[in-house]
Amino acid sequence: MSATVVLYGYIAAGGALGACLRYFLTSQVDSWFGKSLPFGTLAVNILGSFCLALVYGLFERQELAETPYRAFIAVGLLGALTTFSTFSIDTLALLQSGLWMKAALNVIFNVGICLLAGGLAMTIIKG
Repeated sequence: MSATVVLYGYIAAGGALGACLRYFLTSQVDSWFGKSLPFGTLAVNILGSFCLALVYGLFERQELAETPYRAFIAVGLLGALTTFSTFSIDTLALLQSGLWMKAALNVIFNVGICLLAGGLAMTIIKG
């Protein structure tokens, strides 16, 4: 079996796990906080941003080998966990419903808090 096929296998396995984890976490958060805003999407975007920044920090410090972990964790698992496309659709749905303030809050929360989570992770990993 070629190295490329194996690499794609790692991506597929991580992606399947990430997608299932996204569905589970989004459902849980939405059941806790309701659906007045897409809090489940926000939660997975924050978690994914934080985790991806941590993983990339570990790669940079060479504390985690890039192969096969980058394919499995960064591309597969966290790529499927984070939901920028879902965030976009959620925001458009709010706009189409005339809920401009909620749409703006959704953008501010997802972009702002995810950047903060990524920055926090980078600060943690740099020690």
